Amino acid sequence: MYMVGGIEFDRRELRDLAAAWIALAVAFTFFLAPRRFLQLSPTDVDTLVALFVMSVFTVGAAFLLHELAHKVMAVRFGQVAAFRADYGMLGVAIASGLAGFLFAAPGAVYHRGRITRRQNGLVAVAGPVVNLAIAAVFFPVFLLFEGAVADVAHLGVLINVFLAAFNMIPYGPLDGRTVLDWHPAPFGAVLAVAAVSGVLFVLQFGVSLGL
Repeated sequence: MYMVGGIEFDRRELRDLAAAWIALAVAFTFFLAPRRFLQLSPTDVDTLVALFVMSVFTVGAAFLLHELAHKVMAVRFGQVAAFRADYGMLGVAIASGLAGFLFAAPGAVYHRGRITRRQNGLVAVAGPVVNLAIAAVFFPVFLLFEGAVADVAHLGVLINVFLAAFNMIPYGPLDGRTVLDWHPAPFGAVLAVAAVSGVLFVLQFGVSLGL
């Protein structure tokens, strides 16, 4: 076991977090420039490398803090919790990015122990709420700065809003199903904020970076 910030992680968990982090960065790189692979010029390669580096940092913040929010909340309620990657779904994420859309379900924090429906809902909603908070931090940076800093902030807003909205879909193992099972009010509020803010941001600023 390893202690990081007072939280215990096993070796498999750290490996799974790293694999999911890199796979999602690759998927978002492909998604943001899906047609650049038909005829790669040196400029295209430089752009893809820049997109990948930015995705590593922005997806890293979005993904790791999302999963850590689940884990910290579960541990707070007395659970034994650990992230486990779904390597098949990591492959799907990369393939979907290449195809020009994105399906990101890299794995989940699994927890066990006695827990109420409310506590389980709070564990689930913690991840999307953290993503919305990160997007809110990136947004003023995007407005106030230019160049590479603005590009990173732009991508940070897009990724975090996307992950918040996607994970609030009330289907299968996604967070939205658990939150909705707990209470429709927090489910509707978080989903609405994520979806509306994402649509407004894309309509106003688009998805293209200044690379």
